[in-house]
Amino acid sequence: MATPFKVDWSDEAFDALKARVRSYRLPDQPDDSDWSYGCDPQTLRELCAYWVDRYDVDAMVRDLNCFPQFTMEIDGLRLHFVHVRGEAEGKRPLLLIHGWPGSTYEFWPAVEALAFPSRNGGRAEDAFDLVVPSLPGYGFSAKPNQPISPRRIGALFNALMREVLGYDRYLVHGTDWGVVIGPWMALDQANSIRGLHIDYLGTVPEDAPQDDTERRWMQQFADYEKRLGAYSHLQSTRVQSLAYAMHNNPVAQAAWLLERFHDWADLGERSIIDVFGHDRLITSIMLYVMTDTFATSTWIYTASEREKSKMLPKGRRIEVPTGYASWPDPRHPAPPRSLVERTCNLVHWSEQPRGGHFPPTEQPEAFVADLRAWVRGIAA
Repeated sequence: MATPFKVDWSDEAFDALKARVRSYRLPDQPDDSDWSYGCDPQTLRELCAYWVDRYDVDAMVRDLNCFPQFTMEIDGLRLHFVHVRGEAEGKRPLLLIHGWPGSTYEFWPAVEALAFPSRNGGRAEDAFDLVVPSLPGYGFSAKPNQPISPRRIGALFNALMREVLGYDRYLVHGTDWGVVIGPWMALDQANSIRGLHIDYLGTVPEDAPQDDTERRWMQQFADYEKRLGAYSHLQSTRVQSLAYAMHNNPVAQAAWLLERFHDWADLGERSIIDVFGHDRLITSIMLYVMTDTFATSTWIYTASEREKSKMLPKGRRIEVPTGYASWPDPRHPAPPRSLVERTCNLVHWSEQPRGGHFPPTEQPEAFVADLRAWVRGIAA
């Protein structure tokens, strides 16, 4: 039976964290240092000052505990998950899968509207039961003994949905690593998955590319990786060396994570603080720092690289009804629709005008609307 869970961080632990943040001294930096060199030192300095002097940890804990949460051991690994029984009353279970540098918390702005639409200007028939697990090695889920692949994580999540919660068939939305985990679930547990919704093409056919449009996209993808993918290469190959540098160093972890939020959000002319706010950014960082999971959260990159999990098996296609939302994500170029259709049984396609790599946080209303539109196109 699942065990109820609440976040409970002591004042002593937070005081010790603040002391480490306060004592940190920034390294030397170029005179023209900004985001082009990595994390902007001025933004980091201001965030650390807010963290120490103004961040309300008690309010943060209340916020993190605002939805029902549980832990359960599955296949020898303790999983943490949020479970919100909405107005759907068990009829439309939806599994929400986060990635890196995310957490269950990135879905917070969308939870109420998804679970209780009639309270939020919507219709009760649009409601979902929500299950939002922390990936193994993230947040309050247990740390695995070694890297776990997206495919195995999908099997764990299927066991959570079916064996623990009793949902024989359910819907899946994935973002970031969720766009790899979700498609593997749609392949391996197809009889359990009513529909899949993704915001990027995390798995591609073995025979890609097949035409000039796909070749141009793959070249764009390579260009993006060269410019923005250094972190991914490191986390896929020499993850433990990174762990030595980051361990017990909250400011270094904050800098590493902040750079992703900055580079991947749809900022326009706004700052990262304008988009996310100090409190949301710090809480997102705290879920790595206070749980000591920065290192283990990166292991999925290593496991995925070893398993080549971003390539579909030869001759395989995702036949589960699939929805795709294309957001203006600075991290990746949008794939051509033809490639998505060759990869998936595409039943819903949308092109969103605003919102980057973190749609539930950046554009929660549009995110919710797209999920509702996708599900309406799936036969019961």
